[in-house]
Amino acid sequence: MAPTPAAPKPGSGSDPERPVHIVFVGAGAVGCFYASRLHHPTHNIRTSLIARSNYPTLAAHGVMLQTHSFGDYTFHPEAVYPSVPAAATAVPEWDYVIVTTKALPDRSDDAALIAPLVTDGRTCLVLIQNGVGVEAPYRARFPRNPIVSAVTVVSAEQVSHGVVRQNRWTRVSLGGYVDSASLVSGGAASAGGDGEELGRRGAECAAQLADWWGRLGGIRDVEVKDEIDLQMVRWHKLCINAAFNPSAVLSGGRGNADMVRDAELRAHLKGVMEEIWEAVPRVLGRGFGEGMASPERILKSTERNVGSKPSMLLDWEAGRPMEVEVILGNPVRIARGKGVELPRMQSLYALLRSMQEVRERGREGKL
Repeated sequence: MAPTPAAPKPGSGSDPERPVHIVFVGAGAVGCFYASRLHHPTHNIRTSLIARSNYPTLAAHGVMLQTHSFGDYTFHPEAVYPSVPAAATAVPEWDYVIVTTKALPDRSDDAALIAPLVTDGRTCLVLIQNGVGVEAPYRARFPRNPIVSAVTVVSAEQVSHGVVRQNRWTRVSLGGYVDSASLVSGGAASAGGDGEELGRRGAECAAQLADWWGRLGGIRDVEVKDEIDLQMVRWHKLCINAAFNPSAVLSGGRGNADMVRDAELRAHLKGVMEEIWEAVPRVLGRGFGEGMASPERILKSTERNVGSKPSMLLDWEAGRPMEVEVILGNPVRIARGKGVELPRMQSLYALLRSMQEVRERGREGKL
């Protein structure tokens, strides 16, 4: 077998002898699982984690992974840091910053949070987050850096601090991001940098990550797409997230399979998905391909998902902020900017945001 060539750098003027330094911002189940498949010290690819509540455990013992796909093993990152400032001072230049935190733009400016880790014009930003429109704040803050947008299909949970269970699925779709809205309209990228060059570098970074995750990490269903096709994957996942997540909360805490067995809720869920399905050609300039599961097929497969609760319902029950903006607010605004109204999603957005605000006002009143 031919030796693996040294990993190229995401920036210009690459030094093949220098290790590739990757840091994951967010050490939850998804972050730990994908980080563990991207750490290859023997190939000069060194992956670290930034953790918060689980920092002491991960720093001392690493991450114990119980996986359906790769068996049980312990992942020892290159380093574990308790904060962004700690990671920023530890490595002179991070090559890839991979964000796997919940996307809560109404609560925090994550692009500003990671800024100390980013070398202008060189560091590649990788966004493994739910929803649509998540890339825009990063492009606005880092107009000269390559960005890779990523969508995962994985069932994983953090059983306890330092223990992650992957139940099934490993898929990750990757694509460079310049400025999807400008690409659809046929205009020049509004990123502020050289759009064509940013697109090329983003695509190169996506291909490199796919190689490391696939050839070295054993993830067989990693795929690289162009910018619009990757956004189509995001919007297709949104069909599921925007239908099931808010409805689980608003229906009083019902799980996915329970909802699809109720005739009225099933009709509602199908209506939300069909609304997105019909809007996508006007929003992205392309319709969903034949290989993408239709609303009816999604409903049918959900019938078997007994006991499953959407992440938004789990957040609501735990009193945590929900990803209301990226799953509902952003798509409504993006579609409206293209002259497309999403009335079902607008209703879900208004109701869910109100529920969250009322509960928070109640908490403030008790202080």
